[in-house]
Amino acid sequence: MSRTNTSTLLAVGLALALWGDGAWSHEGHDHGAEATAISVPAAPRAEAATEVYELVALARGGELIIYLDRFASNEPVAGAAIQVETPVGSVDAQALQDGTYKIAAPWSGQPGQYDLIFTVTQDETADVLPLTLVIPGPAAEKLTGSSWFTSSALASGVKNGIVGIDLIVLATSIGAFLAGMIAMAFARRRRQRIAAALVLALAAILTSSIASAHEGDDHSHQAPTAVTGRDTAQRLPEGGVFVPKSAQRILAIRTLVTEPAVHRRTVELPGRIIPDPNASGYVQASVGGRLSPPNGGFPRLGTPVKKGDVLAYVTAPMQAIDVSDMRQRQGELDQQISIVERRLARYEILAPSGAVAKSLLEETRLELQGLKERRASLDKVRRDSEALIAPVDGVIAEGTAVAGQMTQPNSVVFHIIDPARLWVEALSYEALLGLQNATARISGKAFDLSYRGSGFADRNQSIPIHFAIDGNTSGLRAGQFVTVLATTDEEQKGIAVPRDALVRSASGQDVVFEHVAAERFGARPVRVEPLDSKSVLIAAGLEPGKRVVVQGAELLDQIR
Repeated sequence: MSRTNTSTLLAVGLALALWGDGAWSHEGHDHGAEATAISVPAAPRAEAATEVYELVALARGGELIIYLDRFASNEPVAGAAIQVETPVGSVDAQALQDGTYKIAAPWSGQPGQYDLIFTVTQDETADVLPLTLVIPGPAAEKLTGSSWFTSSALASGVKNGIVGIDLIVLATSIGAFLAGMIAMAFARRRRQRIAAALVLALAAILTSSIASAHEGDDHSHQAPTAVTGRDTAQRLPEGGVFVPKSAQRILAIRTLVTEPAVHRRTVELPGRIIPDPNASGYVQASVGGRLSPPNGGFPRLGTPVKKGDVLAYVTAPMQAIDVSDMRQRQGELDQQISIVERRLARYEILAPSGAVAKSLLEETRLELQGLKERRASLDKVRRDSEALIAPVDGVIAEGTAVAGQMTQPNSVVFHIIDPARLWVEALSYEALLGLQNATARISGKAFDLSYRGSGFADRNQSIPIHFAIDGNTSGLRAGQFVTVLATTDEEQKGIAVPRDALVRSASGQDVVFEHVAAERFGARPVRVEPLDSKSVLIAAGLEPGKRVVVQGAELLDQIR
């Protein structure tokens, strides 16, 4: 083969190798995952804060929207007078609603950096909040495939792991060309044709490898992140939460500045509600018998009763032998009554003539009267029933009385409780000294308790402690289980926050949200200890002087 043909083959091989490099960006190839969209605030905004106020200014549609809140509580400030120093002069803000104000800002349509001064006046006090509002220019031209090798695009590609892979392909193609040149240099004249064929084959293999590596393949490159503009609440990549002031108004987000303080140690005890021993009672039968209702029937559950009310009757049953004995006694009494009556009749005839002493006549009359009373008492035993009477005022808490039911002696027929006077019996597994007032938590409600006393005998390895429920007891019933938070004399130092400030993370860790900026919130894992029914003590994980969300934390945790 001549030198001309050899040179031609080398040129063709080089062209084929370089054609493979051109396949990097041909249509239909997938060089990575789709761009991940990260939303940022769409409207230009700036914020400023003092010890009293927190202000956010937002430029939109030729107007400047102003959100004014209390710095410590994040509560909207309504009814304030706001004067704004703008590029066109001093302008008074117009109050809208719920701590929102606005001014006309035609200058906000031009890109640039604007220094603004807000003077807030309320309750004869004034505060100055300066800030700088940046209006960005037109968006930069997006990168295209034709400009991929620009310096900025190259830097972005290297950052995302794209350029590294494609440069390897380029180096491979150049290496193939150099290998072909070396092969031709060392080939003898009789082997020129073989060497040229090898160069063409190598170029073809590299071309097909590169093409197959691109066509339809997913190289799992991390695509550049696309940035979109949204002015809505959203979870940020670092785990924080962006919530615009308009959304904070809807969610009613409130904060509290944390301060360390000394609190009395609180212990958490299991307990249950019991009736006040001085305002409850049992209705029991002293003898066994059959129940029968009083006038109006048996009282229903929850029926108010007064002390002394008849709730039921118990009729003692008569055995056959008892009935026989009673009939025998009745017969004997009837016989004695008949004899005494006849004797009395004779004495009444003889008494006027003096044949019978008057004293004997009176004794006979008394004997007859006693016999009749004994006879009547036997009849009464068979007819009368025992009345079951309410021992205290209250309501029927328990009762299973049914007409005709047989009851045993000392069995409880009714349980009467005063619902306005309830106690709590808590169980402690250690001796607690210096107990003071406590609180009980049940179904999200808290009730104040007053200490009444504790036992000196263990009950199932625990010590019973009694508390009286103060105030309204509506919705409570005897037997309910409660959690008692009892305060002792021991002291501990920490940061107290409401229980509503705590949320539970996916890993089960207790978390509070810190208000790090006007529209930014960060999750802070904390370790807590019980304090009372409404608050907890943060023992670790949060520093003093931070703003913690105490209302709406659950809503922030749901933002994705």
